[in-house]
Amino acid sequence: MINPEMNKLVEVLLEGGHAAALTEARRLRIAGMASERIVTEGLEAAMQRLDDKCTVESFNLLEIMLVGRAVSAVVNELYPEGVPPEQGRDTFVIATLEGDVHDLGKNITKMVLIGKGYRVVDLGKDCPVETLVNAAGRERAHAVLVSGLITPVIPQVRKVRSALVEHGLGGIRVVAGGAALKQSSAEALNVDYVAETAFDGARYLDSLVRGALL
Repeated sequence: MINPEMNKLVEVLLEGGHAAALTEARRLRIAGMASERIVTEGLEAAMQRLDDKCTVESFNLLEIMLVGRAVSAVVNELYPEGVPPEQGRDTFVIATLEGDVHDLGKNITKMVLIGKGYRVVDLGKDCPVETLVNAAGRERAHAVLVSGLITPVIPQVRKVRSALVEHGLGGIRVVAGGAALKQSSAEALNVDYVAETAFDGARYLDSLVRGALL
């Protein structure tokens, strides 16, 4: 059930109107609404609606990108210095690994997770495994997310878990996604989960976080 105070924000987010979403978020802040509530009761609700719609109808890439842009604009307005660790539901580190310079899928996943209230540290594209692992330790990440559009990046993906173990970070989960990676199994990639879509990956991460809180 959406908080009635958030109805307008959710509506404009789902329309992909980032200017209107910013206006509404600012209005809520002026009215005394805490940033954390705007994220958890507004942005999360909008992303859940989008998730439900895409699941029932079809995976509309353009719609997801427009909503994601609006969500990102509101997050940047609320947290211009980035979401602080204590404000995020949990922290994930995301990257497209070295050898792959495509980042559309990574960016959509990041938008979805931010919209769900998570703190996401984005290391960009063509990222060395060592950089990913160092960031995971530094940020105390619950999971690392790796995206790959082309098959030559697969050997890099397979290195991630062993690199985490070598650094004493074996408890961090590894989630893979992207056109090239979702053709393989989790076992073949040496990861915990292979996501079919950004929302599928987010649901898996939600389940991890819920399990950690039990």
